[in-house]
Amino acid sequence: MISSRSCTKLVPLKWLIAFLSLTTFVLSQDQSTVLKLQRSKAVLNLETNVVHAQGMNGITYGKSGSVSSYPNSLSCLVVYGDGKFVMERREESTVGKPKVKTAEGSLSADDLQRLKGILDEENLKRITSPKPPEFPDNAVSVREIESIDAQIGSTQHFTTIKERLKTNEASGMDKFIDNGAPYQKTLSPMMKWFEGLEKKNKSEFKDSKPQYCAPMNIG
Repeated sequence: MISSRSCTKLVPLKWLIAFLSLTTFVLSQDQSTVLKLQRSKAVLNLETNVVHAQGMNGITYGKSGSVSSYPNSLSCLVVYGDGKFVMERREESTVGKPKVKTAEGSLSADDLQRLKGILDEENLKRITSPKPPEFPDNAVSVREIESIDAQIGSTQHFTTIKERLKTNEASGMDKFIDNGAPYQKTLSPMMKWFEGLEKKNKSEFKDSKPQYCAPMNIG
């Protein structure tokens, strides 16, 4: 029979065991990140966006509400070392009424190895954030901004920007500037893989709160 004195000694031990068990569970969930990928697009207000015509110098990520004045869409993916992944989509075609959906799943061992093979391609591993695209002298404002933001493993991170500009040319034709154009062929396998996974899990997306996509800041 256990004495009351022994019980007082066992209670803290019980809580310690519970704490260690919880810690082990948390650590087991803290997987390394294989890939974080986000594609963003903002359609700007032509009457007010001239102050934002700063190209890549005016693009950052992570400050909530930064694109709230513009119709925008975000699509992002996080893949962990054990093959688990989370995809999030945010559509805000009507300003102030964002719709967020999330899908979760696990890659098969073969699919995870295929992704790692894509990310291990030498030309892709050499990409860093390109220099900001240069604005032509006849640019009046920015109509649209599209960006790809990628973090591969813990050491590589880059962002590319494509912009559609309104100019004062007599033809009225818009002009595109894209600092990621030289890398399109290299980025294509990764982006096609991303699009394929998104399409494959189309029916799995459920309404959720924003958690993974980082808003694109303009200006």
